[in-house]
This record gives sequence, C-alpha cells and structure tokens, in this order.
Amino acid sequence: MKVLGIGNAIVDVLCKIQDDFLIKNSLQKGTMKLIDESEFKKLLSILKIEETVSGGSVANTIVGLSQQKINVGFIGKVNDDELGLKYEMGLKEENVKYLYNKKKEALPTGTCLILITPDSERTMCTFLGTAGSISEQDINTSEIEKSELVLLEGYLWDKGEPKKAFDKAIKHSKKTAMSLSDIFCVERHKDDFLDLVCNKLDSVFSNEQEIMALINAKKFKEVIEFGKKIKKNLIITRGANGSMVIENNKVFECPAKKNIALVDLTGAGDLFAAGFLYGRLNNLSMNDCLKKGTELSSKIIQKTGARL
Repeated sequence: MKVLGIGNAIVDVLCKIQDDFLIKNSLQKGTMKLIDESEFKKLLSILKIEETVSGGSVANTIVGLSQQKINVGFIGKVNDDELGLKYEMGLKEENVKYLYNKKKEALPTGTCLILITPDSERTMCTFLGTAGSISEQDINTSEIEKSELVLLEGYLWDKGEPKKAFDKAIKHSKKTAMSLSDIFCVERHKDDFLDLVCNKLDSVFSNEQEIMALINAKKFKEVIEFGKKIKKNLIITRGANGSMVIENNKVFECPAKKNIALVDLTGAGDLFAAGFLYGRLNNLSMNDCLKKGTELSSKIIQKTGARL
C-alpha cells in the first residue's frame, strides 16, 4: 500500500440545525466535543437525520486517496454490530483495504453527530464507543512496514492504550504524518502533540488555529519561524487565506478558491490532506501539491458530508 491510515472508525450522522441549538446545548461552533452514550442518545432524540455515512478524519482522507486511484488501507476499531458492519462495507465499497477484524466489544461502534448550521459550519459531538479503545494489539506491523506512509490523527491520541498504538505505528513506519485534528485535541494534549511534531513525525497537517494554539503563538509569523526551526513538512490550511507548506527554510503558499457555494465544511481538512498526499506520492512540486489539496477541499465543501 502507498498509505495506511490509522484513526477513529466513526459513523457520521449528519443533521442540519439552527444556531440557537448550539446555544441551548452549550456547544461551541466549529469544534468537536466528546460525549458519552447517554448524551449522544439525548441529542439524537431531538435531531432530524439528513444522512448517515462511514466517517472519521483519517478514514475520510484515505477514501479521498482511494478515489484518486491510490492503493490504501485503514486500521480503525469497530464493534461487531450493525454500525460496525455498515462502516466496514462503506470502506470496502471505496476500495480501501480494511485491516481490522471486528469482534464483539463491550462498547458499540463509535458515532459522531455532525451539526451543520446555516453558515455551513460544522460542530461535532462524538461518542467514541469502541473506536477510542484502540491498542497496540490492533496495529498490524507487517502492513505498516510494507506501506510508504502511515497517516495518524490527533483525534485518536490519548494516554494509555491509544498512545501505545501510536508509538508502535511510528516505530515501524517508513514515514509518518499526522493531523492535529481539532483545537480541542491540541489544548488537551499540548505537550504530547508538541513532542510528536518536533521529534517523531515527518509531516504535520494543521489549520491555522490549531498550530497557533500548539505553540502559543500570538502572531502567524511565529508559526513560520517554528516551521523553519523544526525542519519537517508543516502543512497549514488558513481558510480564506489559502494554504501553506513550510519545508526546511522554504515557504510555499497557495490561494483559496474564490466564489464557492458553501454547503458544508465537514471534511475540508481531510480532503485537503488527500489531495496534498496524492501530489507527494506522485512527486509533484510543493505548489502543485497545495493546488491538488485545494482542489479536493473545494469540492467537498460544496456538498453535504465528508466523502466525494
């Protein structure tokens, strides 16, 4: 395989809401909140479901790469239940090699409520279920060693078993990339993420807010200085300000596409990563990698959901 993704295996439940729903339920727009099963069921009982689809940040990127005819695989933990079967079938239909043998678990398959407001912003409430209990026993080292790149997500990282799974994957991979995922994840695991970014990863995907929070930057120029210092591939999406790669002492920039009819921002970063990695795997220039990322992210935000 060219790329092996390891991430939360989450079934996305998409719902359209008004802004006052967020206020009433103490939710911060544009972020991801972890919830327990009872809160998940409570919210679901008062929502109208638009669509249900296999999701998860890294899984979305992996599917995006598969759709670009890249040979890919995915490791993510599901239960042997109805949603777990739906998840597995969703990946197989997209020609993704699913490298996890599901079995009966104490917790159900993970689910994410994606709440879409009229401005197309998405706010996520995630019940991780069994996805959050991934362990080093779930990591297939032989498949990792045969892959050109392993892609991880910040959403999955946590102390204990998930950390051991990360360490095992990084130890056996030729090259490792990770997305910081969400400012909530960055604030929660700042010291650990900073160690990963500076010392263990080859490439990092982040949006502007996440990377600034990670290094406690007051101005964006501090991010550029940091990127040059660590000498890795630091790939940053900046919304209307486009995207950027900082590689060693070089900075490459790409403008955002204009006049796009926004529908749903879900998956914008995931598909940007797919486009960028497609470029890297095909030895395109940094500028063309950014253009490909911009192309795919621009397409996904013009439809509902995170799969093209």
